[in-house]
Amino acid sequence: MKTLATAMPRLQTRMLGMLFGLSTQAFFAFTVWHLFWFLRDGGAVQSHAALLFDALLALQFAVAHSLLLLPRSRTFISKILPGEMFGSLFTVATCIGLLTMINFWQASPIVVWQAEGWTATAIRACFYSSWLALFYSLSLTGFGYQTGWTQWLHWFRQERLPRREFVPHSLYRWLRHPVYLSFAGLVWFTPRMTLDHAVLTAMWTAYILVGSCLKDQRLAFYLGDSYRDYCARVPGYPLMFVGPLAKWPKQAPNNVAPERSLVAS
Repeated sequence: MKTLATAMPRLQTRMLGMLFGLSTQAFFAFTVWHLFWFLRDGGAVQSHAALLFDALLALQFAVAHSLLLLPRSRTFISKILPGEMFGSLFTVATCIGLLTMINFWQASPIVVWQAEGWTATAIRACFYSSWLALFYSLSLTGFGYQTGWTQWLHWFRQERLPRREFVPHSLYRWLRHPVYLSFAGLVWFTPRMTLDHAVLTAMWTAYILVGSCLKDQRLAFYLGDSYRDYCARVPGYPLMFVGPLAKWPKQAPNNVAPERSLVAS
């Protein structure tokens, strides 16, 4: 009886972990589907007087997304949840932020530009291509890491999660942030730019630039000199010649190797 009483809490915890990990992937797919149509067709036109509210909706996603990725946040959450669950928790928080924005967004009837004919077709093709580029870019560093699936699978198998090494290949040989660049295409490539979409584009473009800088600092924190050397060779984005997203100046090597584990980026 004592053995059964001891095993029951562990069994319940494991069942909850399994349910959480599996439902996270379904929630992610559900969110991506709605995000695709929201960015493609926009929200229903309600009022052009709610641009500030829309800006706050866009901001809440960007801020929450960035705060969760801070090393301090990761350390704090790991004291409450197993480290392998952080990726799933991050995915859930991201999905909630996106769905909140999508469902409460108020589209404006004011049109900034309207493309027609072949121009509209070309812009729409760039929009679809940005989605393909986004998923391809995510796959380069492990799509399962981005959704929390890989971490959860190691937890489910009761295996130790191996340290993630960063080996630049494919697009990462030419720029440091192909994921962010692809994401920018989702909001910029629209044949019909309304005023509310322009606000979203401006907010998320700023978020992409700031997020890129934060990601560089985060990976330098986890990977040390190997990532700093990479930043000295490869710019954050093409045609970036100055600033934190240009090539970093070369530094003297630090002989102390980092002992931190790399988390989902």
